[in-house]
Amino acid sequence: MLLAIDTSTGTSVAVVDRDGGVLAEVGTDDAMRHAEVIGEFIERALHAAAVAPRDLSGVAVGMGPGPFTGLRVGIAAARAFALGIARPVVPVASHDAVAWSWYRDGGEGTLQVVTDARRRESAVSGYTGLDDDGLPVRVTGPELFPRDDVPTSSATRHDAAVVPAGAVGMIAELGFAASRLPLADDEPIYLRAPDVTLSAGKRVSQ
Repeated sequence: MLLAIDTSTGTSVAVVDRDGGVLAEVGTDDAMRHAEVIGEFIERALHAAAVAPRDLSGVAVGMGPGPFTGLRVGIAAARAFALGIARPVVPVASHDAVAWSWYRDGGEGTLQVVTDARRRESAVSGYTGLDDDGLPVRVTGPELFPRDDVPTSSATRHDAAVVPAGAVGMIAELGFAASRLPLADDEPIYLRAPDVTLSAGKRVSQ
């Protein structure tokens, strides 16, 4: 079983099992209160699934794309929780989780996943379906576009306000079963530089 967390858009926390599927999932599309709700959501998901932290085999976490401030809350929470129970962190691309959920719900053909990247911009990825291991096939992105200029195509566009943590966890379970871990890099997927950068400092004359 895995605890799964994603804060790349709203906040979502789930407990999943490879055979049992999504055992519990808690979430909100509020993109401003990640830090305030993440602890409560973890507690509620574990309680709803009747799972103790020691029963988990790892923590899956959505790595973005997403805004710096929100995304780092979920990643930090996942790493801290995993450290506390001495289990590994499994990174997953957040758009892959949206695509997996869409195809598993019966979606067919090509898909364009779109999430809000703030500053009147959108993050976009393209998919062609699920492969033989049940994992989404990403063919483009993630890329950043002006919100009103997202490329149009024959693909079905799907705007996601929340990345389902249950899908993040199930992708991690499928990747483990197929011996394909890691599925994503261990670094957050930021499509732009943070707002704040370190100053080079002032030169001191001698």
